[in-house]
Amino acid sequence: MFSRFALNAGEGARAPSNRAFTWTHHYSFKPGCASYARHLFLSFAFRSILTTISYKHMETSKIRNIAIIAHVDHGKTTLVDAMLKQAGTYRENETIVERVMDSMDLERERGITIMAKNTSVRYGDYKINIVDTPGHADFGGEVERVLKMVDGVMLLVDAAEGCLPQTRFVLRKALEAGLPAIAVVNKIDRHDARPEEVVNEIYELFLDLDATNEQIEFPILYSISREGVARKKLDDSSTNLKPLFDQIIETIPAPQALREDSLQLLVANVDYNEYVGRLAIGRIFSGEIARNQEIVIAGHEGAVKKTRVKELYVFEGLKRELAESAGVGEIVALAGVEDINIGETITNPDNPQPLPVIAVDEPTIAMIFSVNNSPFAGTEGQFVTSRQIKERLDREVLGNVAIRVEETASPDQFKVSGRGELQLAILIEMMRREGYEVQVSKPEVITRRVDGELQEPLEQVVVDCPEEFIGVVTEAMGRRKGQMTKMVNHGTGRVRLEFETPSRGLIGFRGEFLTETKGTGLLNTIFLRFDKWMGEMKGRGTGSLVADRMGESTTYALFNLQERGSLFIRPNTKVYEGMIIGENARAVDLDVNAIKEKKLTNMRAASADEAMRLVPVKDLSLEEALEFIAGDELVEVTPKSIRLRKRVLRANERPKKES
Repeated sequence: MFSRFALNAGEGARAPSNRAFTWTHHYSFKPGCASYARHLFLSFAFRSILTTISYKHMETSKIRNIAIIAHVDHGKTTLVDAMLKQAGTYRENETIVERVMDSMDLERERGITIMAKNTSVRYGDYKINIVDTPGHADFGGEVERVLKMVDGVMLLVDAAEGCLPQTRFVLRKALEAGLPAIAVVNKIDRHDARPEEVVNEIYELFLDLDATNEQIEFPILYSISREGVARKKLDDSSTNLKPLFDQIIETIPAPQALREDSLQLLVANVDYNEYVGRLAIGRIFSGEIARNQEIVIAGHEGAVKKTRVKELYVFEGLKRELAESAGVGEIVALAGVEDINIGETITNPDNPQPLPVIAVDEPTIAMIFSVNNSPFAGTEGQFVTSRQIKERLDREVLGNVAIRVEETASPDQFKVSGRGELQLAILIEMMRREGYEVQVSKPEVITRRVDGELQEPLEQVVVDCPEEFIGVVTEAMGRRKGQMTKMVNHGTGRVRLEFETPSRGLIGFRGEFLTETKGTGLLNTIFLRFDKWMGEMKGRGTGSLVADRMGESTTYALFNLQERGSLFIRPNTKVYEGMIIGENARAVDLDVNAIKEKKLTNMRAASADEAMRLVPVKDLSLEEALEFIAGDELVEVTPKSIRLRKRVLRANERPKKES
């Protein structure tokens, strides 16, 4: 049978870009017959053999591992799309998906990268493994573990916005790891682009971050990621990404084995496949790994567990391909290693050589997750018990190194710590979409004592707004104990302000900021350091409108309440005692009747037939709800609803809020 198959080595058409050989067959079988079944089996077996040959002979010198780092919305994911397309990852008749690396629904809805993901492209004889990193500081834990997998970084900066906080954060981590960089100034086709000034900003950033002489000699390219164009100089006539691919091959070094006497594979991510179970994803730093090989897992506390590799996958384009073995520099996925965590090392049983554990910055924000105990508990969600919530949080910790979960004195409450409000809000949103019901408290900062002195987290805040709002922004930051450190005016009508502000001052600030700047301001934050406690800070200046009985809200009741402040609910919404239905204009809480109905009368009034017009309600998103609530309030999150409520539902048991 094999004699009738032909091996075609060489450069071939589309398919060879992913394998060293192609295969053709000269048989013509009809579906359903035994010969056809044997033909299919041999075809798949033969493909497996060829794949094995391809990967076994992949030279380490032909591999490049690179991470793309950038601030939110600077075009990083769009550039990866263009690289995949121009490298021939897609078949000619295959549908091309935009922002293919943003595979989560939440990533596509919000336009941000949340989870780090990797892919690979073939460029000539070279294989380039690309890691797409998150662009928001709250997901810094993703960045830190990703940088362990690569040998260099591509720094993508918007030609108009320049270097923003996340650019600084990730670049600092990369420079500390000794990684070389390629700078790419993107979106040079913008009407307000200023590429020459942005290049100077990048040099200033490298100097500010104490880059070495070798690191500061980075190459610079200019690109339009949406059109798939990269240029060495602004006036070049390049129409594709060839200059970028060439620069990656030239600048990013090939992987080097750390040692010759043992296998070292650092697990940087975990995934799950419904057919083979838990997958450990990581990079091989030393030695080779093969299918069915016996290995040991070196854990965080020196524990060593023996196991065997059931399946071995390497990344080819957007797919995982089975491989027989893989060597130094490859990013692989292993099946059969069920009990493994991020940061652990896979090594040889006879000579275990674990790598240092991935170090992650400590969390700065904490929230209490608790079982939903409102009158509507269990009516909308599928998973409502403390055991189910605990299992889901424990599962999150396995795949997210920046999250911490601690048990509290109460069996139905858990303290969850993370990098910021957005990271925890994303976790809550993912849980509600999976069918969980949960109640969460107001985010609070994590403090610590050093030499008897109380310290709190401090953040750098970068504000980009029109010039006319400088006064209101500075005043608002001053109330939150923010100190201005820098002000830059590019002469375009917008100004950039930088502040150092306590993290607790920023909880609930984003909504106020958008109101003060009439929706035209941009706010970016990043953790700086722990510093001494800055004293008490004034909280929310308004109170809550709280329902005092259970029922369905009516137009008549809401019409009479809307002059008290802003409403969060519409007519015919089910409410219960203690549920927050709006924001009181005054600084005290007000118990109100939201289900009051208009009394019938046989007397005809002049205004009897006038329609009641309600002011549009204030629809709170999950993040806005978390920012709004006070210390004695909770957010009730279910798959269908987001409700605000008082901790103590009964009005006669609740302590009154003083004006």
